[in-house]
Amino acid sequence: MGSAIQTRSVRLFRNGRSQAIRIPREFALPGNEATISRDRKGRLIVEAMRTPSMVELLHSWEPLSDEDAMPPIDKLTVEPFDL
Repeated sequence: MGSAIQTRSVRLFRNGRSQAIRIPREFALPGNEATISRDRKGRLIVEAMRTPSMVELLHSWEPLSDEDAMPPIDKLTVEPFDL
């Protein structure tokens, strides 16, 4: 059984040169950034920006090229020193 879509009427207003709406508490988004897009039917879609997990971030990085890789260390020597 699917859940019903919540709907609420809101007022549009001007904020400088932009049009804005107040988002009611029950529709509040987490964080302080969102993305907005328009679908083919002209509806606006507002989605909270999601912070990627560390694993997602690591998977998004390109591997280092041979030029960017650290040069090989031919001889690892440690010289003794007094603490």
